[in-house]
Amino acid sequence: MIFLRLFFEFFKTGLFSIGGGLATIPFLQDMGEATGWFTNQELTTMIAVSESTPGPMGVNMATYVGYHMGCNTVLGPAGGILGAVIATLGLVAPSIIIILIIARFLQKFRHSRTVEAAFQGLRPASTALIVVAGLSVAFSVFFGLPSVSFTGITGVEWKAVVLAAAVFAAMKWSPLKKLHPICFILSAAVIGVVFQF
Repeated sequence: MIFLRLFFEFFKTGLFSIGGGLATIPFLQDMGEATGWFTNQELTTMIAVSESTPGPMGVNMATYVGYHMGCNTVLGPAGGILGAVIATLGLVAPSIIIILIIARFLQKFRHSRTVEAAFQGLRPASTALIVVAGLSVAFSVFFGLPSVSFTGITGVEWKAVVLAAAVFAAMKWSPLKKLHPICFILSAAVIGVVFQF
């Protein structure tokens, strides 16, 4: 059944994506390829929307995918709501379980050298996941490629490059420096819609 699969896939993602929302992107790419629930281009769109809306990016994407897949069942929109809830619970359940276990034994773990060493080892791994996710999004947006790859670069998406450069320059320009980042996100979204890219 699709709802059990949604829970299982997002549970795996929540269990292994250490480092926050961006660290979920490689797992979501694999999920899309394995299940066919969404393409890499749709994933790029989900990332943009998730970054622009309130809440953690991974949770927003789980909710979106769950809703989309649930709507495709015989339950229709009600299935979409159920799918959104199940996928979101699947993503956050590992964190809740781990936090409850750690809270139970916090006094033992507090000064453990083993635990400190484990977290020291996790930092580079989560950094690498975030870097790969960022590069993947950049390659998808700027070159139209589904993943990080230097082969198959046929052309540059110049509109996206110019927009990114303009937003970066605007953020560094003194009169606009004090604006909230959401202003730049909304401006870029409007420009993308108007110029259809």
